[in-house]
Amino acid sequence: MNHVGGRYWLMPPEELAKLKEFPFDFDPCPYPATFNGLQMDWGNWNFVNPPFRRADGIDGAGPTAFVRKAIEQQHKGKSSVLILPTQSYVNLLLEAGAELRSMGRIRWLEVDTKEPMPGPSPITAFILRGFA
Repeated sequence: MNHVGGRYWLMPPEELAKLKEFPFDFDPCPYPATFNGLQMDWGNWNFVNPPFRRADGIDGAGPTAFVRKAIEQQHKGKSSVLILPTQSYVNLLLEAGAELRSMGRIRWLEVDTKEPMPGPSPITAFILRGFA
């Protein structure tokens, strides 16, 4: 479920059906929200469709909070499928078979002064290997 423009939006059943291979047993972001999924343990297989903006989440929690929680749950042996917004070029690269590699937060250098920018940017490297 997502909240945009004062309205709630649910995932269409035909899109959810594309994930039928996963035996979901818990949804930490239900609609209507009857609990805060960040304050509890999750199930063994979790369908996570968090608010796409912090302003729309319970206690101001946005997608990053749910990603962190999913990682915490992964360390407890639990699996999650997260539905998150991405730029269209990311999906294009994934559909082309790109490998992803976190570059961490890069403090880019100003061209002339070589001074690092004040705030580092989270960067991902996308590797597209040529077909031989």
